[in-house]
Amino acid sequence: MRVLIVTGIWPPDVGGPASHAPEVAAFLQGLGHRVEVLTTADRPPAPAPHPVRWVSRAIPIGLRHVAGTFQIARHARAANVVYSTGMFGRSAIGAALARRPLVVKLTGDPAFERARNRRLHRGSLEDFQRAPRGRRVGLLLGFRNWSLRRARHIFCPSAYLREVALGWGIEPARVSVLPNPAPSVDSLAQEGVLRDRLGVEGGLLVFAGRLTAQKALPLALEAVARAGDVSLVLAGDGPDRAALERRADELGLGARARFLGPHTRAQVLELFRAGDAALLSSTWENFPHTVVEALAAGTPVIATDTGGVGEVVRHEGNGLLVAPGDVDALAGAIRRFFDDDALRARLRAAAAPSVADYAPERVYERLDEVLREVAGRTA
Repeated sequence: MRVLIVTGIWPPDVGGPASHAPEVAAFLQGLGHRVEVLTTADRPPAPAPHPVRWVSRAIPIGLRHVAGTFQIARHARAANVVYSTGMFGRSAIGAALARRPLVVKLTGDPAFERARNRRLHRGSLEDFQRAPRGRRVGLLLGFRNWSLRRARHIFCPSAYLREVALGWGIEPARVSVLPNPAPSVDSLAQEGVLRDRLGVEGGLLVFAGRLTAQKALPLALEAVARAGDVSLVLAGDGPDRAALERRADELGLGARARFLGPHTRAQVLELFRAGDAALLSSTWENFPHTVVEALAAGTPVIATDTGGVGEVVRHEGNGLLVAPGDVDALAGAIRRFFDDDALRARLRAAAAPSVADYAPERVYERLDEVLREVAGRTA
């Protein structure tokens, strides 16, 4: 089977799809499939065991979308199936032009994300599903629905997102839950060694991801400022970095808030292993990779209970959950975690076993099964 993987980001980019797409490509190639990747990038991607085609982000956005669509169509003609983890509209049009079936991994509501980026909506994902629709938002919704209804199958990492997607008129039989896999952590150094490398003393929280409004990181910084002798390291980059660094200074956090910049996935796993807990303050989430990564590394999670987070983080089981947007509750959870040695030890002991069922082999075997089935219908 020949598979074209379409992804908006690819290493060294930071984010879930930049971790997922290379893993999928390696797994499918290991099964003997011929894999090709198409992404957008600032510079030529690093060599890989399979072709990685790219569209330059230096191209103006409208022309870039056109170029991406035709590149997808061109390379899809040599494939049996297109697997898209992003650029869904371009993937749908390109696959249709090439007359190839499309399988999608949905990580959010693309219409919601575009509406937020264009300042057409300021509320939550749930609010967006019920909000009044002006002409511009209506166009985004129409294009989203058309693009996703073109897919033969849609994977959602959480039951939460599946329910949202079913509200868009997609047939239930074509939408299933496929969680994000847990990474291998066998090669990670011990916690003490990693903490020494960081030069950290006292309680340590770790955030990894894009520095964007969705992550509500001003809330995290304020909660840490209220939590006493606790530090926060943030791995990642994004449009909000400069504003967040200024906010950390305003709160007087000093060395207690360290912005480390982009990290590889291996480095992020080391940070999680070094930390006492992972911190996630998002206003909305689907099923973030970093939650599974932290737990796999044996690190509990302190998070806002939004979207699909509660499907993997169990309150007082392998982490602590608080309501989104409640800085008092988040600060209280951090203080409780570090003040209660027995709670901290219990959550840490439960972290890694809680994601044992998310082994990559189990997750990607199901993906391979669906790709084969979809490709076989057009063989």
